[in-house]
Amino acid sequence: MMMRLFNRKGPSGFSASSTAEEVTQGIDATGLTAIVTGASSGIGAETTRVLALRGVHVFMAVRNMAAGTDVKDAIVKEIPTAKVDVLELDLSSLASVRKFASDFTTKGLPLNILINNAGIMASPFMLSKDNIELQFATNHLGHFLLTNLLLDTMKRTAQESGREGRIVNVSSEGHRFTYREGIRFEKLNDQSGYGNFVAYGQSKLANILHANELARHLKEEEGVEITANSLHPGAINTNLFRQEGFVNAIVGFLGKFVFRNVQQGAATTCYVALHPQVKGKTGLYFNDSNIAQPSPHAVDTELARKLWDFSLDLINRLSQNS
Repeated sequence: MMMRLFNRKGPSGFSASSTAEEVTQGIDATGLTAIVTGASSGIGAETTRVLALRGVHVFMAVRNMAAGTDVKDAIVKEIPTAKVDVLELDLSSLASVRKFASDFTTKGLPLNILINNAGIMASPFMLSKDNIELQFATNHLGHFLLTNLLLDTMKRTAQESGREGRIVNVSSEGHRFTYREGIRFEKLNDQSGYGNFVAYGQSKLANILHANELARHLKEEEGVEITANSLHPGAINTNLFRQEGFVNAIVGFLGKFVFRNVQQGAATTCYVALHPQVKGKTGLYFNDSNIAQPSPHAVDTELARKLWDFSLDLINRLSQNS
């Protein structure tokens, strides 16, 4: 029964068991440039490999440069024509995000695709380098700033190339399991009410709201052909679970029955980033390489606006303090 559900194809022609290579079969993406955050392991590494396979020049944005270089070397060994570069990025540090964006921008390169993939999951209560709850800081705020800093480059690229730009936020079905109010604006750093899984859910809800509000902003700008979408990659046995020893043990045992492999886990990301079926589609949530319905919080336009303003204000305040 489970395998039948896993293999059931949606309107796109793909299913939960489709791989990243399968959903991009026949697509020639030569000439496109992409940034993939968290590209040194898991679905980020596989996303990088498959984009490179299809001709994309990929910049891997990674915290661990040694691990990133190893992944790059493995990809180039398998695909001699691959164009892959590695740049350092720590999303939990706004200074690191600014440095990365500056380093990339000064190269004078185009940017067609931004994949906000990196994430941490269910970590104990900790604060980032900027004194913000770590999951919110890493999964949402760092990506929010990164996207804003790279947006002008993406707009210029879309106009000059005549090819649609795509921003892809990797969220999770975990966005459904957040705090009752969705985003705890007033209690972001409140350790007493902190739950590691609901705080993860909050950050993943923020990924969807960010994409939706960004899509609205981009639609209102005349002649800007950039889409912004979010997605659930599927339950995948990756090192996201490294914080939870007990969970890790369960994942290891159940993995071969329930979880997707990394090739399947990267499929929806690659589909949303490259597939012609997604052209012109924006402000949507995808699962199993098909359009899906997120939670009521995730489609709350007022909550999306509030998060946007809150994030901008927070970044401005933190920048003044640093």
